Amino acid sequence: MKIIDFLDKEAILTDLKSVDKKGVIDELVTPIAGIAGVKHEDLVRVLIERERLGSTGIGGGVGIPHGKFKGLKSLVLGFGLSRTGVEFESMDGRPTHLFFLLITPENSTGLHLKLLARISRILKNESYKQGLLNAADRDEVIRIIKEEDEDF
Repeated sequence: MKIIDFLDKEAILTDLKSVDKKGVIDELVTPIAGIAGVKHEDLVRVLIERERLGSTGIGGGVGIPHGKFKGLKSLVLGFGLSRTGVEFESMDGRPTHLFFLLITPENSTGLHLKLLARISRILKNESYKQGLLNAADRDEVIRIIKEEDEDF
């Protein structure tokens, strides 16, 4: 399973403007809602409800907001980069810069968990994270993710 197989170029945002959790989720959902053909506010609601269970800010500058959405046909993945960092209630209390947003169909728990694990695993690689943090645009993000996907 490769991350790049699920990541739509239009869902890569390399200059997030939001300064808080709700704003980042709202920003990340904008292209995803169009790609998935679902209502923006419905996706935001699902993600905010998931955040109430516990923050998806996993630490080390990384957040992986995720949720399951009834009626979704297939998994949708987005990426966001905040150059300034966002207070995302991260486990380590530090600002979050890199975001992978994952929305899966309600009944696809296995796929959901596999992709979450894969994203978490590759983001433990500091040079990979640094590359994403310094990515200038969508094309560079895609190149970096493809290279890392090849190594796994």
